Order: sequence, then structure tokens, then C-alpha cells
Amino acid sequence: MDDQHPKNAYKVLIEPSGLEFIAKPALSLLTSAQHAYIRMPSSCRNGTCRTCLCLLKSGQISYQIDWPGLTREEKAEGYLLPCVAVAESDLVLDVPDAISLK
Repeated sequence: MDDQHPKNAYKVLIEPSGLEFIAKPALSLLTSAQHAYIRMPSSCRNGTCRTCLCLLKSGQISYQIDWPGLTREEKAEGYLLPCVAVAESDLVLDVPDAISLK
């Protein structure tokens, strides 16, 4: 981690677009992306609709709720719901429909 982002904040790279944002402490990945003017698919924002489902290619996350709307198999395969996920390290996410709003 470099000196350009605050303590407990992590860099998130979105593939295949190459977009990047800083995941801020205690904010969901979806909210942090929105603060960086990046739109990722979303709807309910509470971990149930699965619209934001994407693949974690590298890094560690935790969830703001006990059991997000994922099966055990999906979690084991690396899928996550960024609307209720928080970065615990730098991340690489596969989000084909992410776009920059800048």
C-alpha cells in the first residue's frame, strides 16, 4: 500500500475495464465505487437481489451482514456481493458492466 490512500483503505482494480478506486474503511465496495464515479450493476443494496454479483479475482473481503445472498458454492468460487462487502486488502474484481461516470 502506498502513501496516497488513508489507513485501512485499499486499492480496487476492476477488470476488464481497468477502472480503479479506493475502498474506504467501513464503506461497501459499491458505495466506494460510487464515490469514485464508477457505476457497477446494483439494485437492492442489501445483499438479496444479486444484481451486483461479481467475481473476486484476488484479495480479501468481509461482509457487513451475516450471510449475504450467496450459496456456499458461490462463495467458495470467489463470487461476492459488493453492495454489502468491505475490502480487507487491495482487490481485483471482475465486473464486466462497470463504467466510469466521469
